[in-house]
Amino acid sequence: MRRTLTILAVLIVILGIVLAVYFFYFRTTATVTVSPTGGTLPSAGQTTSSSTAVIPAVTNSPVAVSPRLVKIASGPIVPGMVIVDTPAASASSSPETIVSYIERQSGNIYTYSVQSQTTTRTSNKTVPGIQSASWLPDGSLAFVRYLTGTDFSTVNTYGLPSNGSNGFFLNQDLAGLAVSSSSVLMLASGVNGSVGLLAHTDGTSSKSVFTSPLSSLRVSFAGRGYLAFTKPSALLDGDAFLVDSSGRFSRIAGPASGLVALASPSGKWVLVSSSHDGTMQMQLINTATGEALPLPVATIADKCVWTANESAIYCGIPMNPPSASYPDDWYQGVVSFSDRLWKIDVAGRYAALVLDFSKETKTSLDATALTLDSGNTTIAFINKNDGSLWSFSL
Repeated sequence: MRRTLTILAVLIVILGIVLAVYFFYFRTTATVTVSPTGGTLPSAGQTTSSSTAVIPAVTNSPVAVSPRLVKIASGPIVPGMVIVDTPAASASSSPETIVSYIERQSGNIYTYSVQSQTTTRTSNKTVPGIQSASWLPDGSLAFVRYLTGTDFSTVNTYGLPSNGSNGFFLNQDLAGLAVSSSSVLMLASGVNGSVGLLAHTDGTSSKSVFTSPLSSLRVSFAGRGYLAFTKPSALLDGDAFLVDSSGRFSRIAGPASGLVALASPSGKWVLVSSSHDGTMQMQLINTATGEALPLPVATIADKCVWTANESAIYCGIPMNPPSASYPDDWYQGVVSFSDRLWKIDVAGRYAALVLDFSKETKTSLDATALTLDSGNTTIAFINKNDGSLWSFSL
């Protein structure tokens, strides 16, 4: 009996030591109170509520790797950012370039000032598990997509204002989404095909703008019309289509394995990437003439961004990419890239090296979710290898 009591006493002491170590090292965190008030986002159909929230302070601070390259946040960051050039607030102040982004773990929204290299949290509304974000060009609101349900089979799309208040839901289980300054293009898909729905940016006045027997599409705006292409896979030939305002489809590229397409802002050009025998190819399509112009460098079009004036495209171009099933192996993380940033001149179709990431950072960066400001002065991207967010002053 005495031996049993002794063993029990020893176990209690050990348990006490473990709990003390845990609370001392792992539960002691700095906190800040943020306004507006936060709260957990409900499922679609429920009403939102506000409550005073005290949440852990941000520990990641921007790090200037070089005079022009900055690691804004260690992440992981939700794919989809926006860069806004803001005018001077007064005669004594200067214009600012602001990068707005969302932290994946919490769903909190942050802004980063390129000029002052400072970060500010603008919303602490909790939206866990966000998969992607599509911002209005002015940075006032982001449409975030996340999974809910017991088996995470329901896709919710929520309009989240940059200050975290007065959001709203769009239709559930949307297959795709694209955003312009005045409209939201929603794609609903099923076994019988797809329907494109156009609504105001507040989600009202939804109307059908096109239908397709294809049930697996990606869509975006392309000037006055839309770009639609079959979801890419190395195992299937894909096609890209322009869709006019009357809903008519015109094929502009394909069939090609692993096809990914990226329209210029006006829809005059479409950048198309594809794969052949384990290697990547890339070309420009003139949508007025249908002419396909090969490019001297190749990557996946999802690693590129158009300038606002359509004079150039910036892309993360991998160095010595291995032979693989593209883009599948890259999407799934089977392969990762060590990129350089290149600028492709549209008129001359030549490519110029802008930045060798490995020389600047001494590590590999796999650039994705690239975005530019309207003045073409700042580019931001996510390093797919770890989800960190970076900016580079052009």
